[in-house]
Amino acid sequence: MSDTADTSFILYGQSFHSRLLLGTSRYPSPAILEAAVRRAQPAMVTASLRRQGSNTAQVQDAGASFWQLLKQLNVPVLPNTAGCMSVQEAITTAQMAREVFETPWIKLELIGDDYTLQPDTLNLVQAADTLIKDGFHVLPYCTEDLVLCQRLVDVGCQAVMPWAAPIGTGRGPANPYAMQVLRERLDVPLIVDAGLGRPSHACTVMEWGFDGVLLNTAVALAQDPVAMAGAFADAVRAGRSAHLAGAMAEQTAAQPSTPTLGTPFWHHAS
Repeated sequence: MSDTADTSFILYGQSFHSRLLLGTSRYPSPAILEAAVRRAQPAMVTASLRRQGSNTAQVQDAGASFWQLLKQLNVPVLPNTAGCMSVQEAITTAQMAREVFETPWIKLELIGDDYTLQPDTLNLVQAADTLIKDGFHVLPYCTEDLVLCQRLVDVGCQAVMPWAAPIGTGRGPANPYAMQVLRERLDVPLIVDAGLGRPSHACTVMEWGFDGVLLNTAVALAQDPVAMAGAFADAVRAGRSAHLAGAMAEQTAAQPSTPTLGTPFWHHAS
């Protein structure tokens, strides 16, 4: 997807001011989370319904406090189905999240392996299809597999979220070739979700033409999460600008970069 001029980031017909989405878990404190979100100014923040899922008064109070913080941030919430390992569990969680968060948006996570947290590529399309028919704006977390992503688009996903590497690894793009092929072949917004660890990783995938990134661990577990949130926001903008500017073609041999204005004349005394 190439553009000659930057435009707003549009998902399911809605325009967003930023191409960065930010997770809300694993921060050292709610205050640091709040400061990081305010520094990054993301398009959306993700939240899991499971934060509300306990019968103990202590955790219920924590959930209420977290929900109040999300409201104070005044940033659109993207609920997710984190931890779901069956189609029905993901659908039920999404439906509950729609009621709790009062939004049709859902980040669809359907986990197939609880060690690598790899998406269930065999059942993800079915879950996405069911949720889209139920009126959800589905952003599916998936691998960089081209056929899987195309099937998600075929059932109505207007954007897909391939990983760069397994969740929380911070390794950066593990399969650059597949990711670049994915960008070349699909004409829908692609948001890199999971596996980015450094701002340079975010800048790189944005230079390739990806439309946005979703981060959590790389910011939350940084030594200074607030500063790192700002660094990633800057990197996303820089990568997008570089993509639009058009990088020079790689060369196999050195090319002179200093212009030759004339041939110097050397006078030799006789």
